[in-house]
Amino acid sequence: MTEDRNFDDIAHKFAKNIYGSEKGEIRQTIVWQDITEILAQLDDTKKTLKVLDAGGGLGQLSQRIASRGHQVALCDLSSEMLAIAKADIEKNGLSDRYRLIHSPIQNIEQHIEGSVDLALFHAVMEWLADPKFALEKVLQQIEQGGIVSVMFYNHHGLVLKNVICGNIPHVLDGMPHRKRFKLQPQKGLKPEDVYQWIEQAGFEICGKSGIRSFSDYIGNMEYMGDYTAEDVLQLEQTLCRQEPYLSLGRYIHVWARKK
Repeated sequence: MTEDRNFDDIAHKFAKNIYGSEKGEIRQTIVWQDITEILAQLDDTKKTLKVLDAGGGLGQLSQRIASRGHQVALCDLSSEMLAIAKADIEKNGLSDRYRLIHSPIQNIEQHIEGSVDLALFHAVMEWLADPKFALEKVLQQIEQGGIVSVMFYNHHGLVLKNVICGNIPHVLDGMPHRKRFKLQPQKGLKPEDVYQWIEQAGFEICGKSGIRSFSDYIGNMEYMGDYTAEDVLQLEQTLCRQEPYLSLGRYIHVWARKK
């Protein structure tokens, strides 16, 4: 990408298609399981946490964290996304626990005072021209002993999906950018790169999960065995933290503690 993606033009479509779907349900369920473990590690029942939701969009997950009594700074490049988030936050009675920041992630240090206990950086890097720089900016905001929660679009999952769909020449060509899906990133990140960036910044990786390690690769149900959406979710939950399935997720969620 040559510039960062701003979702002002399709904010409402984003809200409906990304979160109001079975794929969104799987994503939210798996990541929230990891988040509850993170919150336990941070003893969140004993103190009020300072949380940064970096590129947080609609703030679905951070609202669940705020509902536990924590303070959240939600930063996003899109004013439209922030407007939708603000209405939802108000509807849920969480306004006093939020501060909304309209800014690029790369300038976040200009808008928050001090360090944070927890930073969320979910499904943002794949839309950025320089994902490593933005991640480093987020990691710099976390205090010693604090935790970062990173989710990113997985290069290996993108390769597998293209092969399953028969787009083999596209894969052999290196999967160049194609203007097809406004809501689907055209480029994934290699997990080994992201893990290295996190560790080089002084963090110790604590856990990983594959997000949609199976559901995106299932073919037409008409020609397959009987199963339900609940069965697929159970399959994801059972195997998403085991290799090789973890590394085949369309997204990968990784969380790490600052040494």
